[in-house]
Amino acid sequence: MITTKPPSEHITRIPIERSLVIRFRPMSETNVLENQPIAWRPSEEVIEKAQLTRFMKQVGVTSFDELHKKSVEDVAWFTSETLKFLEIDLNPGYKTLLDTQSGVEFPKWLEGAGFNAARQCVTRWMGRPMADQPAVIWEAEEGSVRTLTYEALETEVEACAAGLRVNGIRKGDAVGIHLPMMCETVVALIALARIGAIAVPVFSGYGVDAIASRLNAVEAKALITCDGFPRRGKAVDAFSVGAEAARRSPSVQKVFVVRRLGSSTDLPTDFVEWERLMTDGAEADERLKAIEETSAEDPLIILYTSGTTGKPKGIAHTHSSFPIKAAQDMAFGTDVGKCTRISWVTDIGWMMGPWLIYGSLILGGTIVIYDGAPDFPEADRIWDFCARHRVEILGISPTLIRALATKGDDLPKKHDLSFLRAFASTGEPWNPAPWWWLFEKVGDSKLPIINYSGGTEIAGGILMGNPLLPIKPCSFPAPCLGMAAEILDEKGDPSPDGSVGELAITKPWIGMARGFWKERERYIETYWSRFPGIWVHGDWAMKDGDGHWFILGRSDDTLKVAGKRVGPAEVESLLVAHEGVAEAAVIGVPDEIKGTAMVAFCVLTDVCDETLDLESELKALVAKDMGKPLSPSKIHFVNAIPKTRNAKVMRRVIRAAYLGEDAGDLSALENPSAVEEIRRLGQN
Repeated sequence: MITTKPPSEHITRIPIERSLVIRFRPMSETNVLENQPIAWRPSEEVIEKAQLTRFMKQVGVTSFDELHKKSVEDVAWFTSETLKFLEIDLNPGYKTLLDTQSGVEFPKWLEGAGFNAARQCVTRWMGRPMADQPAVIWEAEEGSVRTLTYEALETEVEACAAGLRVNGIRKGDAVGIHLPMMCETVVALIALARIGAIAVPVFSGYGVDAIASRLNAVEAKALITCDGFPRRGKAVDAFSVGAEAARRSPSVQKVFVVRRLGSSTDLPTDFVEWERLMTDGAEADERLKAIEETSAEDPLIILYTSGTTGKPKGIAHTHSSFPIKAAQDMAFGTDVGKCTRISWVTDIGWMMGPWLIYGSLILGGTIVIYDGAPDFPEADRIWDFCARHRVEILGISPTLIRALATKGDDLPKKHDLSFLRAFASTGEPWNPAPWWWLFEKVGDSKLPIINYSGGTEIAGGILMGNPLLPIKPCSFPAPCLGMAAEILDEKGDPSPDGSVGELAITKPWIGMARGFWKERERYIETYWSRFPGIWVHGDWAMKDGDGHWFILGRSDDTLKVAGKRVGPAEVESLLVAHEGVAEAAVIGVPDEIKGTAMVAFCVLTDVCDETLDLESELKALVAKDMGKPLSPSKIHFVNAIPKTRNAKVMRRVIRAAYLGEDAGDLSALENPSAVEEIRRLGQN
């Protein structure tokens, strides 16, 4: 994603590592990006070897544009061909591929088909050459490494699934997963699918209230937690948090505990050690080891969103919806196939955790997991990790790259990164400087950065790069296959190229949410109420004359200052272009003269000290580009900006705290203390 330049009438240049020449008119009129450079073009070798090329040959098309057009004009045809490409064996087969008789908001996919995600991810590879290939490679922060082949993973999943049944877990039961990213996390997620139970992942760093609220919302029958895990050499006490959350959840009957730290603390009598669970399963009879016969539309997983716009939403996905969409995007976007090694800096509580697991295993790839701080004990840890495990696709966030870029340009060069074929990024907008740093200093200007934007409700992406299309900095060259993406004006009509509008989806796709868990009306209100039969995603977007797409920020974050509509991300991009600013967030507050005034919060870099002159300097920087009326009225320097664990800036929380209002749900925050700092600033 890109946080773009402000709405002004003239061509301006951002004083950063790589300047982008951008021309704007006000957002309410026309907004045109000009002279954007093409940073990367695929070679003939890349095109020929791409999974996407193989798919195009399968369906008999010769260009991506032709393929995308067909994929949205006949989504049933596209889905059928995708199932064939993914080698999905439905037993029994479907009676109807897509049924929208209940409305486009609640379509039924693969009606009548037998589909169990565990079978598609792992079991079907048994007896084939893939069985001996690595399915999971895990490295701990302490340095230990563990590898599971597909055959070993199948053995562990079978034992775990049977053990869950021995302990009373059955089809339809909801089970929380409160673990860091490790082999047992993968085993647990797939084992729950195997028995038809519903996985409810929660962030490994959540507090008691956040976990308990989710367990209670789904009436979870069990929780899988651990004794703790290390971060930056210190033990995180996950056990006390998980145990207390379970006690506050009356529906929880069992708590399973993984000894991640190897502690010898005695467990309460109603808790079950992971080793005991696995032994129970390994010794169980064959009936308990069998795969549950589930249908394509049976519930598989409930994923809670970050709650950036209010109370967290429990997103319901089925055995076919999330895994198929994940594998589809992973293959066609990030070019993952059999034995491809893909890593993503993520957590099981963010959708990219399950996305990584389901998608990679369906494709026969290798999940490469690092369980620790990516810059510990040395700043080059993530590059060392990639080199030693021959990572081919590395998924990161712009926030991580902004942090790593401050550690020195030489660190990536110390390691053999020759196996890397692409970077991938999602979760938040890019600023140009860190994008170029990753592209030039790490990728040596040879590797594409596959930008990916969608959401938990999408089960993947709306927009995404791919190995066949040229890439502009911070942009998306096209929508994902099968996604009928449009940019709509305030009347719901398609906006012309260069105009800012609401990002929307006009046709169903297999990965779409099956609603919010027990909140049908809220689901309709959130996504379907603006324009009949159209999914409105809540992002401002635009498309340039070359067909490249740009995300401009959340539409509900937009401010109207002095009569002009401004996206906070536009101002934030200017602020972080200053070498002294590492992160920035902008909100609107009531103002007697302007109606709304902007207040900015900045986290400084190590090379910068807070001074009175710095605030004036930053205000002048914004005023130069946007005009003095659109310069922040106040800039505060803070230790941290409230963000979710997947790096989304919580502007709703920032504004409420600054104005002394109820900040609402804070359970998804990575750093709750940042809220109190902002609240104190608002009181002064």
